Amino acid sequence: MSTSEEKTKEVSANADSDSGGAIILFFIIGFVASLIAGWIIFPKLLYCQKKQPIDFNHVLHMEEVDDGCESCHFFREDGTYAGVPKLEQCVGCHEEAVGEDPEEVKFVNEYVAKEREVPWLIYSKQPDCVFFSHAAHVKTAGMDCVTCHGPIGESTSLKVYEENWITGYSRDIWGQNMSGLKEHAWDRMKMDDCAECHVKNNVKQTSVQTKKGACFVCHK
Repeated sequence: MSTSEEKTKEVSANADSDSGGAIILFFIIGFVASLIAGWIIFPKLLYCQKKQPIDFNHVLHMEEVDDGCESCHFFREDGTYAGVPKLEQCVGCHEEAVGEDPEEVKFVNEYVAKEREVPWLIYSKQPDCVFFSHAAHVKTAGMDCVTCHGPIGESTSLKVYEENWITGYSRDIWGQNMSGLKEHAWDRMKMDDCAECHVKNNVKQTSVQTKKGACFVCHK
């Protein structure tokens, strides 16, 4: 083989090597860019941030009540759950501003005085097709509020509400981690999390009426 032919093959081999390296580099750059777009940029575009109409200090209120969470988030006589307190529950203590906190003054002036319900943004609101019985979980199963809602009773201020532009639901349902991984029981509120807890606690997921699958126990 002549010297010129050897040089030609060597140049061709180097070109193929450079081409392969460029493809690998392009793949790595594309992969990293996809991760950044999917894990950082996309969530920022998918969710908008909203502030609650009034800030709320759970610690301060917990110090003033006797029954903990159920002092404000109680069960009615028929067993149904009252959920977020209505204005009438607050008026007894807040007919006039207690102290000089700007949020307290705003609450009294804008809502109590005008008899307007506070349009609270519900972090844990599930889709309309989902039925969740607080009585079954709290009264029957003996679960505490922290299991699903976290240590919210220890908060002195409400966190920012993140709303999905597409579904209109809170990010607390999906969870902060885009991968779906969680560290605590209250990090997400998806069906998989409910099922996981039911399996862990050996809950018999059957319908009382049909004795079959439990789809219609939670989905109406």
